[in-house]
Amino acid sequence: MAIVVNVDVMLAKRKMSSNELAEKIGLSPVNLSILKTGKAKGIRFATLDSLCKALDCQPADLLEYRAEPQEPEG
Repeated sequence: MAIVVNVDVMLAKRKMSSNELAEKIGLSPVNLSILKTGKAKGIRFATLDSLCKALDCQPADLLEYRAEPQEPEG
């Protein structure tokens, strides 16, 4: 997928555990793990808002677009 989730990077910068973050934002550790590993199909704006507040960051600090390599035609 072209969208990369950088929650782990922000957790490391804030010296916070996944469980601590999950508790702060009211998300189950399992759902946070799904988000962190990039397996989530989407994210609610309310969840993104909570993540940004808890980690004191901007949405762009958590989500990154990386273009997927194009396969040659032919």
